Amino acid sequence: MAPVGLMARLKSLYSKQGTRPVKSDGRISVLLTLLYVVPFYLSPTTRPSPSLSRDAPSVIRARIRAVTGSCIASSIVVLWLAVQEGGSSLGAAIRLLGWWPVGVLEIFRSLLLTAILFTGPLFERGIVEGEWRLWFRRSKLSESLGGWIGWRNYVAGPFTEEVMFRSAIVPLHLLAHESPGRIVFIAPLYFGIAHVHHFYEFRLTHPDTPAFAALLRSLFQFGYTTVFGWYATFVYLRTGSLIAVVVVHSFCNWCGLPRLWGRVESGYVGPPIKKEDGVAVEEGPLGLGWTVAYYVLLVAGAVGFCQGLWPLTESYHALVSFTTKAA
Repeated sequence: MAPVGLMARLKSLYSKQGTRPVKSDGRISVLLTLLYVVPFYLSPTTRPSPSLSRDAPSVIRARIRAVTGSCIASSIVVLWLAVQEGGSSLGAAIRLLGWWPVGVLEIFRSLLLTAILFTGPLFERGIVEGEWRLWFRRSKLSESLGGWIGWRNYVAGPFTEEVMFRSAIVPLHLLAHESPGRIVFIAPLYFGIAHVHHFYEFRLTHPDTPAFAALLRSLFQFGYTTVFGWYATFVYLRTGSLIAVVVVHSFCNWCGLPRLWGRVESGYVGPPIKKEDGVAVEEGPLGLGWTVAYYVLLVAGAVGFCQGLWPLTESYHALVSFTTKAA
């Protein structure tokens, strides 16, 4: 019973009754968003150009260094605000930022919930395309993380973005005593806005693409990053685990956007005839049944996700209590 009592006391230190509200959270959130993005354009080593893509290893390395510094600075600022302005203890402030406890069970359950949502895409990649044979191979993991693009997409990007847009910005709204529902839908807008600068970068490296098409691309990116932000913020508030949302973010980057239309056209269909990474596969046209199975699993995954959203994110380490939920 002692650990439970201790956690309850820690939680009370930043509950509505235990802290002073911190004002101007929106302005501080904007400043932190700028702190994340602006350094990309302050140095020739981080700034893309028509001849230097954002995917160039030198640009990726420099940007990782820049955002790491931004994340450290933002975390220190929010810790200071929580302790000095919000009246929290240092231990409670650290927990507010999701650094402790790590939440091993919360990590597993959040990843499981996300995998349920991606049942259809996992079926297409793993079964239809035969990729499951490579998922647990050390060589495949090394290949994914060995290059700078993979390291950015699956490690550095998810970690720094979640540190800034969940661990730093969400506590600002908690310290301002905003409602959980408002935090879930408002705080992720900063995450979506932080990706708008990709419009400028895309125009630099794809000058032949019409501006309207590039704008639609950026609006679509803003849309799906905001939707992901809603989910990640919900998981963060419900689990109190920074690492849980980092793992979920990395998994979603790996899966990519699911197929929402079109037919599953090719994949593993029969006896092996060629070698890929030591795995024998054959590719060819697939029957309509494979496509039907994919969309059935896509819908089933969405239904399962909705059913598991509340129970699989339930945790004693939650940062807030949601007073209402879907039946």
